[in-house]
Amino acid sequence: MSVAAEVSEQIQRVGGSFMFSREAKEFAAGTGVEGFLGAYVRGRGGVLGDVDADVIRSAFGFLPLTTVRAGWESTAAIPAAKAAEGYLAACQDFGRRKLASFEAAPRLAELLEAVVTEADSAGAALFAGWRAMPLAADAPARVLHLSHTLRELRGGLHLMALRANGVTPLAAVLIKGSPFNDGPNQAAWFGWQQPFPEITPEIHQRWERAEAQTDEMISPAFAVLGEAGEAELVALVAACHDTVFAAR
Repeated sequence: MSVAAEVSEQIQRVGGSFMFSREAKEFAAGTGVEGFLGAYVRGRGGVLGDVDADVIRSAFGFLPLTTVRAGWESTAAIPAAKAAEGYLAACQDFGRRKLASFEAAPRLAELLEAVVTEADSAGAALFAGWRAMPLAADAPARVLHLSHTLRELRGGLHLMALRANGVTPLAAVLIKGSPFNDGPNQAAWFGWQQPFPEITPEIHQRWERAEAQTDEMISPAFAVLGEAGEAELVALVAACHDTVFAAR
């Protein structure tokens, strides 16, 4: 198994964990718009600038345009750059709270930064946007920011792999779901309308090929670490994941 495949799920969970945190809820409250999606769309997509909602949706991929447009336009009073800064602060503050005792944070931040810096941003606009945001001085904040940024890289590449294999974003959501929901419930929460299409064995096989191809596409970024660095990264990402999700 490649290092990209080994850390995929943990990076996905760690990098997205702040989105449901008290820090993200405080950011959302500051928008003046009730609910999760407005702050999520404006905060996460703000790195792309003050553009039409369809541009944001093209990068998000897995949410329908109606959901993205509703969230983006409901928070239009907040400049995109300001929203991105606020969402980054929530990400960083969550990292500071959760990883304050994680002694390996400086080394993990160093490894993650090397991968993020090395990666080719072509086709991954959200990754490029989050990579351009300034890194904090402290390691716990950097680890969360870099994990989120690496998560955006895989997401952008995965969208391309899905398209290349004839799998729609909706089908991918129905198959994969999320750490919090099964596929159909996640699709409904995203705002996709029922009845949902049937996931045939052929579609599932295409999705599996897309998953494997995504790992292949992202793997060159990890090569900068060398074998020893890759092994260290796998161990530290696992420890970081356990620390972030430790019951407390």
